[in-house]
Amino acid sequence: MRLLIIEDETGIAGFLKDGLEEEYFAVDIAYDGKKGLDLAMTNDYDLIIIDWMIPALSGIEVCRQIRKSGSLVPIMFLTAKDTLEDVLFGLDAGANDYIKKPFAFEELLARIRVQLRNKNQSDDSLSAGPLNINPATHQAFCNSSEITLTPKEFALLEYLVRNNNKVCTRSRIIEHVWDIHFDSDTSVIDVYITFLRKKLENAGCGNIIQTIRGVGYIIRES
Repeated sequence: MRLLIIEDETGIAGFLKDGLEEEYFAVDIAYDGKKGLDLAMTNDYDLIIIDWMIPALSGIEVCRQIRKSGSLVPIMFLTAKDTLEDVLFGLDAGANDYIKKPFAFEELLARIRVQLRNKNQSDDSLSAGPLNINPATHQAFCNSSEITLTPKEFALLEYLVRNNNKVCTRSRIIEHVWDIHFDSDTSVIDVYITFLRKKLENAGCGNIIQTIRGVGYIIRES
């Protein structure tokens, strides 16, 4: 899952990035509103966290512009603006949630997960054929037998399953799972796909991950 943080306080931005990456999110950071809006308009994010008081373009205006474009990406304000009027103003601008600084990281993480669950309109369990995964517990099962996966293997599998029966391009995979740009070496994807295929086949899921030559990978249920 790929998140965008628009926050001008480098300490807070770094703290958020480190904490969220430990939870296996890919995280981009913008330190002003203009750069943040540019990233939001040109990349596919699963959720955006915005501070209100940022340079170049206010967080409120960034939120409005994103919504004006027709995007339904979940947006959360994380800001020191803490009056009831501020909260209502932020929500009316198009935000899905509003968290006041100072904040507890555990609460922020819980609220992020709520928004991501709502976005995908599903419960914590995702499935594709005999494969079932639980993003909340980082567990994967094939025909009810648990598969032992590394954090990065799980993140890759989760992304593929969330896009079940859709082709996942190499550029999308590298950006959402590894948080690096497509001009970087993407051979790491092939290595992890090989690891995943072996584990899934050994668990009885068969050749569920298929290669679309020259494009990327897809999970097919049959």
